[in-house]
Amino acid sequence: MISLSGRDILHSWGKFVFTGLGLGLLIGVTLSMAGIYRGMIDDAMVLLDNSGADLWVVQQDTLGPYAESSTVHDDVYRSIQGMEGVARAVNVTYLTMQVRHGERDVRSMVVGVVPGGPGEPGQPSFLIAGRHLTRGHYEAVADVKSRFRLGDRIRIRRDEYTVVGLTRRMVSSGGDPMIFISLKDAQDAQFLKDNDFILRERRRAASQAEGRSVAAADLVRTSNSNVNAVLVRLSPGHDPQTVARTIQRWTRLQVFTRAQMEQIMMVKVIATSSRQIGMFLVILSIVSAAIVAFIIYTLTMGKIREIAVLKLIGAKDKTIAGMILQQALGLGVIGFVVGKIAATLWAPIFPKYVLLLPGDAARGFVVIMVICAASSVMAIHAALKVDPAEAIGG
Repeated sequence: MISLSGRDILHSWGKFVFTGLGLGLLIGVTLSMAGIYRGMIDDAMVLLDNSGADLWVVQQDTLGPYAESSTVHDDVYRSIQGMEGVARAVNVTYLTMQVRHGERDVRSMVVGVVPGGPGEPGQPSFLIAGRHLTRGHYEAVADVKSRFRLGDRIRIRRDEYTVVGLTRRMVSSGGDPMIFISLKDAQDAQFLKDNDFILRERRRAASQAEGRSVAAADLVRTSNSNVNAVLVRLSPGHDPQTVARTIQRWTRLQVFTRAQMEQIMMVKVIATSSRQIGMFLVILSIVSAAIVAFIIYTLTMGKIREIAVLKLIGAKDKTIAGMILQQALGLGVIGFVVGKIAATLWAPIFPKYVLLLPGDAARGFVVIMVICAASSVMAIHAALKVDPAEAIGG
């Protein structure tokens, strides 16, 4: 069988290769979009993995702490700690905010944990430099994605913190780097009011019921005995559902298992972004199919005389259709190779984590071959209608 793609590569290699290169870049964008979707899922699961918890105890009728705001008292963990099946219960706070370093603001998830407990629920893992939190105040452990370095001074609300440790792959579901500080500092940052707010609150209280002014303002000033959730690690051999029902019955708080929290992350937190990326993938697939169809049709029309000669010497329609299909698949292979290389090279540059899975690449290759084969139908139809007389200028 005569190879049209081989003929193009030999006699007009620049046109065919650069066409494949352009198609490959488009395929690379499509593969990158799939990688961004996978990265979002991986970030969400990493967030749960890094918490090290089997159960999440949050405010009643909320989906917190990742999907909704949640507030529970910081002494609840003591009662949970004594329940059957509970190996460890710790307080934790999460606050997404801008952390300032010099003149630069970094959007981060600030996590409040109890210092000195590496390996316990909520503690930073994957430490690659420095040390864990050991002091009660003004120390921070940051993810390398924040581009902070050991010894950097960063500002969270009104206070400055020194970066004493660096971690890797400690990110929120949105891909923001995590910054760990002590629980007390995190409570102050999240719940403690600033001086101007307290002054306004005192004036407001003074204009209302007499005798409540100072007391009400002081209550606001010192009401930082809350956390966002209690992370619970189970003792071996205990059923999460059973322990969750027990905690929920005695504390009157909402309790989620790992499976329920994964469902919340997938359905509530990243669902909209997933649908948006899915729409982009569909649109890119349609655009890719249209471009491939146009390219194959144009290349085929450029060889009308050669096709007419083939029909004149007795070539069957099946043979001509096979050559055009081979050309389309060859273009698809070149495009896929270029696209896969491009996606791999530019993936680290993306602000969000791009996870390129071999399985997705294999499925993408099959889809591209199907699109190329389907896109060649119009060109095959045009080629089969060529009059053999055109070979001799008829």
